[in-house]
Amino acid sequence: MARDKTSSKGPYGDVVDRLTEIVQALEAGELSLEESLERFAEGVKLVKEGEALLSDAEKRIEQLLSDDGKTAPLKLPDPKDAAATPVAPAQPRAAAKRPAATPPAPRSDDELDDVPF
Repeated sequence: MARDKTSSKGPYGDVVDRLTEIVQALEAGELSLEESLERFAEGVKLVKEGEALLSDAEKRIEQLLSDDGKTAPLKLPDPKDAAATPVAPAQPRAAAKRPAATPPAPRSDDELDDVPF
């Protein structure tokens, strides 16, 4: 599958498109082990390329925001630090108090004999 070099999506769109193709091929389960490993290696390379493209875009945005003199540079958390920073779990919404369920009454032998089958 050759990539179209004249794509209007740009380099990041091309990376995402190719990664999507790789994931679909791997999930289909029709590749040999060797082919799967080759696609996986290509996917890892593409993920790194995509991260670099996003990092460059982030730097450009920071520069644009700081150059106008009106806004401070954009402060985004470093993804490398995110793994080390614990995130508090989401707090559940307050549940309405429900009365405790009462167990069903025991059945008599007559009721058990009325089984329709």
